[in-house]
Amino acid sequence: MTKCPPPNPVFLLFLFFRIFLVMAQNTTIPINVGVVLDLDTQFGKIELSCINMALSDFYASHSNYTTRLVLHTRDSARDVVVAADAALDLIKNVEVQAIIGLESSMQANFVIDLGDQAQVPIISFSATSPSLQGSYFFRIAQNDSSQVRAIGALVQVFGWREAVPVSIDNEFGKGLTPYLTTALQEVGAGIPYWSLIPSMATDDQIIEELHRLMSMQTRVFIVHMSPSLGSRFFAKARDIGMMEEGNVWITTNGMTNSFSSSSSSVDIYNMQGVLGIKTNVPNTKELENFRARWQTKFQEDNPTILNVKLDVFGLWAYDAAWALALAVEKVGGTNFSFQKMNSSHNYTVLGSLEVSQGGPELVRELSGTRFRGLSGDFSLINGQLQSSTFQVVNVNDNGERGIGYWTPQNGLVRNINSNRNTNRYSTSNASLGPVIWPGDTTLAPRGWQIRPNGTIKVLVPVKVGFEEFVTVRHDFSTNTTKVTGYCIEVFDAVIKALPYPVPYEFYPVANPNGQSAGSYNDLINQVFLGNYDAVVGDITIRANRSLYVDFTLPFTESGISMVVPIKGNDGGKNTWVFLKPLTWDLWVTIGCFFIFIGFVVWFLEHRINEDFRGPPHHQIGTSFWFAFSTMVFAHREPVVSNLGRFVVIMWCFVVLVLTQSYTASLSSILTIQQLQPIVTDVNLLLKNGDNVGYQGGSFIYGILRQLGFKDDKLRTYNSAEELDKLLQNRNENGGISAAFDETPYMKLFLATYCLKYTLVEPPYKANGFAFVFQKNSLFTRDVSTAIIQVHEGDKMKAIEDKWFKKTASCSNPNTASSYNTLSLESFWGLFIVAGVASSLALLIFAAMFLYEHSHILTCVDSKASFWTRIRQVLRAYDQQDKTWHAYKKTRKEDGVHGIDAVESSPNANCLCLGRPSRSSKPNQIEPEIVLEEQQGTTSTQHSDLNPNAIELTAIT
Repeated sequence: MTKCPPPNPVFLLFLFFRIFLVMAQNTTIPINVGVVLDLDTQFGKIELSCINMALSDFYASHSNYTTRLVLHTRDSARDVVVAADAALDLIKNVEVQAIIGLESSMQANFVIDLGDQAQVPIISFSATSPSLQGSYFFRIAQNDSSQVRAIGALVQVFGWREAVPVSIDNEFGKGLTPYLTTALQEVGAGIPYWSLIPSMATDDQIIEELHRLMSMQTRVFIVHMSPSLGSRFFAKARDIGMMEEGNVWITTNGMTNSFSSSSSSVDIYNMQGVLGIKTNVPNTKELENFRARWQTKFQEDNPTILNVKLDVFGLWAYDAAWALALAVEKVGGTNFSFQKMNSSHNYTVLGSLEVSQGGPELVRELSGTRFRGLSGDFSLINGQLQSSTFQVVNVNDNGERGIGYWTPQNGLVRNINSNRNTNRYSTSNASLGPVIWPGDTTLAPRGWQIRPNGTIKVLVPVKVGFEEFVTVRHDFSTNTTKVTGYCIEVFDAVIKALPYPVPYEFYPVANPNGQSAGSYNDLINQVFLGNYDAVVGDITIRANRSLYVDFTLPFTESGISMVVPIKGNDGGKNTWVFLKPLTWDLWVTIGCFFIFIGFVVWFLEHRINEDFRGPPHHQIGTSFWFAFSTMVFAHREPVVSNLGRFVVIMWCFVVLVLTQSYTASLSSILTIQQLQPIVTDVNLLLKNGDNVGYQGGSFIYGILRQLGFKDDKLRTYNSAEELDKLLQNRNENGGISAAFDETPYMKLFLATYCLKYTLVEPPYKANGFAFVFQKNSLFTRDVSTAIIQVHEGDKMKAIEDKWFKKTASCSNPNTASSYNTLSLESFWGLFIVAGVASSLALLIFAAMFLYEHSHILTCVDSKASFWTRIRQVLRAYDQQDKTWHAYKKTRKEDGVHGIDAVESSPNANCLCLGRPSRSSKPNQIEPEIVLEEQQGTTSTQHSDLNPNAIELTAIT
């Protein structure tokens, strides 16, 4: 028998090493992970398929990783209790290190406490309620609160001022409440009502709630509910006519994200014209490849489910599984074990749970995980996915149509890439594409309605007096009622100024006999109770009434006025009546200008006019005399210079206007009798114990009582005629000394009785007349805006002229009982012209003089100081202009005009030696002044004025 040779040691070593490598490669650490989904639904099957593909792709690209997630699936059967029991079983019996799934916020809310107790991360990609919080809870989805600013932006850009949220009555629906409320308030929109639909609501319950919504003014509805309930809700809304023109529906991403999913039960046909907020998922090649692979794989595993589509929840499920596998690998497999905690109070199931030792580290690794997922950039902050870009879609025909995007940085944009580098936040609907609204219209709804039938019911008070404001006439023969008056015409004009038609109908509050059937408070109560929509009449804005109804802006003048009789006053008997035509500031300005003009004329005439020369006191007196004599055009001193004549002409024109105006004003004061009120102070009425009047039923009674008037001193009136009679009787004959009422009433009264009474406005405020609407009515703001438009136009003046027409005597300006004192504002332009003309003449003269004597200042050979030269210039100005006087003398001798001008050099000019004069003949040498400064003194030598006998002094 042949013996086998002994094995080669090298070969044995190599074989042993290969076997070790194979065993090392097949040695992986399994990590148990629980999956809780509604496996009997198409949605659950899609999410589970995405989770399996994520793990398959992850370990195919990371084959060297030592950990492997082992999935343990449980069916939640769409039940919260079953889901919680499944999670408890996975933690307690399977000892899973994490749980993925929990499709609804209600399921997650139950299981979060289990995860915190056992230190097991709970990962959900579809529980979006912002109220879900937990130390071990991870939301791989967009928080519902992240979309509320996008919803608020839509409400803002279309100008809707109210919106009614409609949400499911569970954790998912209620969690959005505080965030949506805040977002709408930030854009100036209110929430008049929040509709809650039970999660198991019947069709009758849905229809009942829809009828309640239909009866409201607000037509903007924000729907936040599950796709299954939302589909039923919109089907019933379409059945009762709430998907017609004028309605606005906005869906949150809870429904909008499922529009493109085949697993959704949403019927697009019932949602035509709806706007939706949808999670934006960037379209990449990786995503397209995955969709194709997933479609094939899912069809192989589920051949009975056809035409399946993947939604964003499947992408989040894929990224969640990928992130968990990555975090587990970072933790490693040595730490994943459960340990029972020592506690003396383990009486409950939760208290007896063991605690995962690797849970805290796994949470830490999950929180720091970053990668590029199928749904976009994956990063978690406070356990939540950070993705805040939304797409705005419009439901039309058989699907959705993108009309824009919303980002936190740029607001609403048409294209998400065009505004990426700008910091401007857009709040314009021009940033969106065209929208087709419910009712197949492209006109944006105004967001509210007046009444379901479209016609508002307006109450009108019936008045006894002052019928110019509101008049109600009933024709018994035709059984018709006609409502007219100032307030009615203003209301008609305001309604016509609205940008949309508003039908309305007046309802006078009167008994069959035509008498008033209620006070103003009764009318306001009817509006408060909702029986009527508005009150039109002479209704004053009152703070206590604003608690129950809304007031528009006032359409009349505000305030409380006092009317008193007037007495004559002879203005001509006043000692200082001659000062009244002009205000004190105008008197002062005139005096200052007289002095200024006198100085200007003196300055221009001093060198050439003998009347403005001489001793200083004579020059000053002459200047003042000349200036003030122009007031009556009595100045006798001739003005010989052209500049002086120009100044005097301009000033005489100003004086002419002033004197004519003064004469006219003084004549009116002396000839027209001035009418003055007999009393202007309320305290004087109280002191004298005078009677005062007020309109019956008016709130003025309370104000008079607060001022201190006793009831026995108060008299009531109901018409202008009654008020006139009381004022005529005066206090001594049982009448009144003054009447208090709102300014519109008093101005109407004075339009007829202006010659007998006058208006005094005490310091009491009132808000004027306004229209009344129901509390929080969206109609109020538009009517207030229309009131401003009517006031700015000519319509309001035409209405006032029609109803508050003055009598012939009150319209005649010659019967005015007052005069207007002339003020500086009336003549400011004249003074500016005179001042500019005078100043310009001064500048021209000074420039000419300095140019003519510039050699005094610029003499380079002189050793004189600058101030010495200035004194020489002033001395030169003070001397007579010999050239001018020689010219006048020559003219007088020749007796003709046009002779040759006498040329002579200026006197007392500081000249350089031998410098020719600018005005002398070529052969002449201009005289010079030699300045010698010795021991601080200066001597001046004057040359002889005869140019043929100039004696030059050498300067050494």
